[in-house]
Amino acid sequence: MSKLVRGSLLLTAATFLSKFLGLIYLIPFNALVGTEGGALYNIAYVPYNIMLSIATVGIPLAMSKTISKYNALGDYATGRRTFKHGTLLMFVTGFISFLILFLGAELLANIWTAGNTDPSKGPTIEDVVLVIRAVSFALIIIPSMSIMRGFFQGHESMGPSALSTVTEQIVRIAFVLVSVFVVIVILDGTIATAVGFATFGAFVGAVGSWVILLWYWKKRKPHLDKLLERQRYDSERSTKDIFKEMFSYAGPFIIVGLATSLYQLVDLFTFQRAMLAAGYEGDSLSLLGAINTYAHKIVIIPGTLATGLSLAILPALTRTYAQKNIEETHQQINQALQIVIVLVIPAVIGIVCLADVFYASLYGLKDIEITGELLAWYAPVGLFFALFTVSASMLQGINQQNFTVLSLMAGLLVKILLNSLLIQWFGAKGLIIGTGIAVVIAVSSNLFRLKKSVDFSFRKIRRRTLLTLIFGAIMAVVIFIVKGLLGLFIPYETSHFGSIVVLLAGVFIGGGVYLWLAYVSTLLHHAFDGEVPIVDKLIRKLRR
Repeated sequence: MSKLVRGSLLLTAATFLSKFLGLIYLIPFNALVGTEGGALYNIAYVPYNIMLSIATVGIPLAMSKTISKYNALGDYATGRRTFKHGTLLMFVTGFISFLILFLGAELLANIWTAGNTDPSKGPTIEDVVLVIRAVSFALIIIPSMSIMRGFFQGHESMGPSALSTVTEQIVRIAFVLVSVFVVIVILDGTIATAVGFATFGAFVGAVGSWVILLWYWKKRKPHLDKLLERQRYDSERSTKDIFKEMFSYAGPFIIVGLATSLYQLVDLFTFQRAMLAAGYEGDSLSLLGAINTYAHKIVIIPGTLATGLSLAILPALTRTYAQKNIEETHQQINQALQIVIVLVIPAVIGIVCLADVFYASLYGLKDIEITGELLAWYAPVGLFFALFTVSASMLQGINQQNFTVLSLMAGLLVKILLNSLLIQWFGAKGLIIGTGIAVVIAVSSNLFRLKKSVDFSFRKIRRRTLLTLIFGAIMAVVIFIVKGLLGLFIPYETSHFGSIVVLLAGVFIGGGVYLWLAYVSTLLHHAFDGEVPIVDKLIRKLRR
């Protein structure tokens, strides 16, 4: 198995576990704070994510790319020097961003609540100020913590990032659930107070991640010092020059990292007004929370594969491109895209087929006819989120990072222009359609640029996609048969337990059919460079 696949699988496993935990904990969280609390939680995290991207200014991933480049040249001292000064820079930008968000919370609250002071009409100014200020403390520590992850990734060492990511999520979730339970159940506090503690959990989780990364640093430092002693080349570039180069990489990383938050920011400004203009008289804020908070948590689970791949492929592509090894560059691009197609497409099809029981199992049966349908519409967008993440990372690896800004801005412009109109035409689904169109435009632009930049052929990708869609269609038929047969005995549309049973049956039987077809056809072996260790071992055991 190639180093790229090993690294991507490690990061994917960590990211998947982190996202899965982030999804599962929403079950008790939603039971405690409801859709109102979920919407308030989302309102706090949109400006936080934007400020976090601004605070890091793309430096963590740029650090990974820079260190990988100079390591390939045998210049380890330049990377170490850049890391030292980059950490200091992240402390400064993080603290400044904290002050901006903390002090600007009231201004943002006035904009998003339209000056509302009546709790019966939704979140008040005071509620929004509280949750935004609570989450802002995480900005003090996360940027400098992230740059250490970038340092290890630049050395193509994915273990520290993987373990610290999982630790951060576990610590955060534990704090969120305990604090919310105490506020709501024991102290009989308000939802706003509970959500305030929940958003402060980002800071607590970051502290846990820092502990893991510092432990790895202490453990790996002797090896890193030996690399400095064996240095065979000195680029003789000053720290100032290196930072100029790194900032040239960093700008596009900021924009790409902001992609989802920017789309959701457009939704925050347009959704409620557009729904009112369309004559909708219900709680539009709950629908927004159902899509951008709860459904989004499900939709991005298949995209965790893309996150792991993008982090692993960036240093690998940077190294091969710096060495002018175009053949290996093509191989890495081809393999990464195949993995996304072979695993993400069937996951998305599965979510579409099981959308109603998926949503009901996690968040309850309330309004499931509406929320289940919204999830089914939103699921395919997850595939394009994944492709955008991976294709953007590929372009950054071959020094085409500036183009990712153009592709994202093109999609975002379309989202801004069409969002209100689509919402008025199609209701809440219009928000999803607008995001889908925007991401498709960005992905198509990235893939076209990739083809032109390194003369990459998509012939194999097209064949693998067609075969994956055929197997996915067979899986979908199996899932609908399973749902139909179980539905004769289990009232999953009105029973929470029944929806869980049908969901598990659909996932295991449908997913098993797809994996079997992909395995016997060697589709999995082609995607994973000839080896599928876990599946190989399972098949051998079943044959005994």
